[in-house]
Amino acid sequence: MQFDFSTDEQQFREKARDWLSGNVPKERRPPRGPEMRVFDLAWQKAKCEGGFGAISWPKEYGGCELSPVEQMIWYEELSRARAPSVGCLSIALNHAGPTVMALGTSEQKRFHLPKILQGDVVWCQGFSEPGAGSDLAGLRMRAEIDGDQLVINGQKLWTSHAQYADYQETLVRTDPSSGRHKGITWVIIDMKSPGITIRPLRTIAGDEHFNEVFYDNVRVPMSNIVGELNEGWKVAMTTLANERAGATANHGVELGELVEQLIDMARTRVGPDGLDDALVSRLAKLRVEAAALRSVSYAMISRSNRGLPIGAEATLPFLFFGELQQRVRATALEVLGGEMLEFDGPWDSWVRGFLGDRMYVIAGGSSEIRRNIIAERVLGLPRSY
Repeated sequence: MQFDFSTDEQQFREKARDWLSGNVPKERRPPRGPEMRVFDLAWQKAKCEGGFGAISWPKEYGGCELSPVEQMIWYEELSRARAPSVGCLSIALNHAGPTVMALGTSEQKRFHLPKILQGDVVWCQGFSEPGAGSDLAGLRMRAEIDGDQLVINGQKLWTSHAQYADYQETLVRTDPSSGRHKGITWVIIDMKSPGITIRPLRTIAGDEHFNEVFYDNVRVPMSNIVGELNEGWKVAMTTLANERAGATANHGVELGELVEQLIDMARTRVGPDGLDDALVSRLAKLRVEAAALRSVSYAMISRSNRGLPIGAEATLPFLFFGELQQRVRATALEVLGGEMLEFDGPWDSWVRGFLGDRMYVIAGGSSEIRRNIIAERVLGLPRSY
């Protein structure tokens, strides 16, 4: 693995750092509501105008077409500048956009990709259902063909930011007789379509990040299918591969910055006898673990640069990230002590983070599912039932 950065990579870091120093929004990102959508779209527009709208997207679609190393550098500089994340545009930029690029029609690319890049639209994901969470192949939402349209009926669950979304990447079952992984179709749904009902789900952290979405005879043009009819499972694997590759690297860098903020917070709350030795040891371990996670991301990038495939081992860093995140949040509450009960106090982001970040050991496949994948596909152990 090569740890040295090239001259071009160093110059990109300087360029990114200079731009961020003068363009990071000074106001705090609204945590919820329509104001959050407006903020996230405006931030994406600013990055696009500055030439940083999509670091890894090909130039033909308006991106920078830079390497995975430069993408990682961008994440590091965003974290260093404490800049906002992509927020509710994550699905559009990291899932839908790359999937449409890879498998969409020319018309789908021309229509959707500029809107995503320029910060004009929000997307959400319609994959999970009440009976199909970690077991995605168990989805049952039906879509029947009626001429040149699909007629969709069913329900999706845990749909992030659905109430603010313009479009949805959705999996529907178009041929129930074909088996679990067949007869599924990946389709784009306009969220303003008649027959869609969205019900926000309030979490223990007080957010309405998740939603359940109901579809009652929702009509979608067949031209909105991405890939082939009944071949949506293959398309979904493209979507999930992009999700895992981008999310792990970005989250890992952000977690490293969170650890540094935790250490700073601990220093401000030192008692008359200084920091407890046991707490110091835990903070040091968290810093080392965050650095290890970042190194794993670079190792994956190095492997890819050498033309080696990245398969099920990509599950490892996301599993480690999710569980490390829980340890960081739990340590923060120990530092806060009694103030952990204050939802509207000066440390509210830590309290809400502890409650909200529990999703990282569930979302995209629970820790148990990820361990099974590692056991079977990486270590070659027999499948457990």
